[in-house]
This record gives sequence, C-alpha cells and structure tokens, in this order.
Amino acid sequence: MRDLLKNRQILSWALYDWANSAFATTVMAGFFPLFFQGFWSTDVDPTGTSFRLEISNAISGLVIAILAPFLGAIADYGGRKKLFMFAWTLLGCTATVGLYFAGSGQWQWAATCFVLGTMGFNGGIVFNDALLLNVAKPEQLDRVSALGYSLGYLGGGLLFVVNVLMYLKPALFGLASGAEGILLSFVTVGIWWFLFTLPLMRFVPEHRGEPAPIGKAIEIGLKELRNTLAHIRGYRTIVTFLFAYWFYIDGVNTIIKQAVDYGMTIHLPKESLIIALLITQFVGFPAAILFGWLGTRIGARTAILIGIGAYIVITSFAYFMSTATEFYTLAIAVGLVQGGVQSLSRSLFGRLVPEGKNAEFFGFFNMLGKFATFFGPLMMAIVNHYTHDQRKAIISLLLLFIIGGALLLRVPADRAGVRA
Repeated sequence: MRDLLKNRQILSWALYDWANSAFATTVMAGFFPLFFQGFWSTDVDPTGTSFRLEISNAISGLVIAILAPFLGAIADYGGRKKLFMFAWTLLGCTATVGLYFAGSGQWQWAATCFVLGTMGFNGGIVFNDALLLNVAKPEQLDRVSALGYSLGYLGGGLLFVVNVLMYLKPALFGLASGAEGILLSFVTVGIWWFLFTLPLMRFVPEHRGEPAPIGKAIEIGLKELRNTLAHIRGYRTIVTFLFAYWFYIDGVNTIIKQAVDYGMTIHLPKESLIIALLITQFVGFPAAILFGWLGTRIGARTAILIGIGAYIVITSFAYFMSTATEFYTLAIAVGLVQGGVQSLSRSLFGRLVPEGKNAEFFGFFNMLGKFATFFGPLMMAIVNHYTHDQRKAIISLLLLFIIGGALLLRVPADRAGVRA
C-alpha cells in the first residue's frame, strides 16, 4: 500500500473518496436523517417522516440512474471526465451548504437540498470511477479501488468525529446548541468536499486525444450509447454482472441511507446511533484495505460473495434488534464488509470494461447502482406504507442480497474478457 501512497496520481484520485465520503457519512447516513425527523419534518409521525426520507432518496437515485449512461458516453468523446465530475461536485457542495439555511419545520427545503446534494454525490462518482482506469494498472485495480474506499472511511470518519463533537459538545466550538452544531456541520462538509477534490483536478490525467466540441461530443456520445444499448446483449458477462450488482448494491446502499432512521423508528437513543456510525467508519478503514488484499488472494468475485453472505446475516439480525448494544454489533459487522463489497465491485467491473469505453460502461455501472438507490428506498417506502412496520421494511432487503448473490455466481470467476 505504501507504493500506492507515493504515487501522486493514485493518491490524488483516492482523495476524492476522502472528500465526498464526508457527505456520505455526516449528511446521508448521519445527521440528515437524524435532523430530518427531529427538526425539519415535525408535522407527521416517525413513519410519515421515514416515508418522506425514503422518497427523497428514491428521487435522487432515479435522476442519476437516467442520466449516468448519457453523461458517461458524452464524457468519453468530449474528453471532459474531470470537468463533468467537478460540475457535479459543485452542485453537491452547494446543496449541502444550503441545508444550513433550512429552518425548523422546513422539510421541503431540506429535502430539496438533500436530493440535489445526493445527485451531486452520485454524479461525481460516475466520472471518478471512470478515472480509476487512468491511474491504475490492471494488476493494481483491486488495491487502488480499496485505497479509495479506505481513505473515504478515514476522511469521512475524521470529519464526522468533529461534527459529532459539534453536536454533543457545542460549547467547545462557541455554539449555542447541538442543533446549531448540526447545521454548521453541513457547511463543513461542503467545504471539505470541495477542497479535497482539488488534487484530483490538478494531478489526475485525462488521457484524452483532441477533445470534441461539447455539441459534437453529445452527438457522438449519444450515438455510441445507442449502439451499445443495441449490442449490449453480446457482452453477456458484463450484463450478468450488472444485474447482480443492481440487486446486491441496492441492499448495501439502502442500509447505509436508512440505518439511522431505522434505529430512531425502533426507539434507540440518538447518541447510540451516532456512535454506531463512528464505529462503522473506523472499522471500515482497515477492513476495506483487507478486502482489497483478499480480492487479490481469492478473487474479487469470491470476496464479494462473502460480503453478500454477511449482509444476509446482518439484515436478518436487524429485524430482531432492539438494543443499542445490538446496533453496535451490527455497526461493526457492516464496517467489516461494506467498503470491501463496494471497492471490489468497482475493480471487478473495471476488468470487464472494453478498452476505450471507460466512462460509458461505468455510466451503466453507476446507472444500475444509483437506480438501486431508487428501488431500495422505494421498496421500503411501499412496505412501510402498507404495513406501518419498519421491521418488515428492513427485512424485505433480504430479497435483494439473495438475488444479487445468485446472479453473481453466474459471472465467471477467472475471466477478464467481456464478449461471449
């Protein structure tokens, strides 16, 4: 790992995970669901608030699901992956800072900023993932991808520690209340995200020829996208993997976004939920690196299947959970496998991508991943609406892991080729 850290291009690329993970941790998983239920969405009961949060997550996922393949195809021919990534990042940073200005009861404003921030987060990932192949050699993919996720856990966790102190000990920061600390934490996330994106913009190569004008890039990119859609059935290994990924990453992403809200719904203490998120972050840092090593030893597919099996156990246990201690146990378990499943999925897909179609095919990769963030919360919202039982909503995620794992078993373990 030391050799990767000495490579300026690889480190700069990995720092984008360090940058945007602050949003994933402090906003998406932590303070937004906590504050949404207790400060912004106060005119309905907790079940109604959960429904609003699930719908907000679904909307942001749907938009990126639709846009991702188009943006990827355009970027491949326009030679502007970094520009597109930076534009989405600015949207995310601005929307995150906008949460500071949402007052008590203003759930519509807060939800709008959250949707836009999540769109910026997911949109930036489309192009950051595509740039992985610009900085890593084929034999480095597992380790470089794992480095990104591990730095994401560390960076997101470090800022989250500060943000938690702003919430629990506001006087240390000259703040009047924990609520003010949470609102200010959104500003710190926007600044952190922006600043640590700059190394990638400066040092990561674009690897492009003469870029086409934006209008021409759109025309060529969309034409190529239509051709890819028309012939994608010829890439059977890729298609099988993408559908597998669609299902199992749906469960992973939904657990990330809904864990705190679920804990609040079953009446766990807020402080315990925040501590559990910190546990996940700092367990996830070394675990993501370990999974990268494991992927090189036993194969990325096998390691991902181990992670999916762990999630089946985690989801089943969550249905019966009732104490903070049990929530801490689940937090450790999630931390051990979450980053590994994500990072090895990215690197495994990188081996399957046809040469010259990085952003376009990573657009499909992210399309299915982000569409999963639409389907998972929507499925929970529907179960929640008809049963008024969050436990039944969370156990419904088992179906996603089982189907995803079964499909992944059909992806050849030792093939890097794509056509079949």
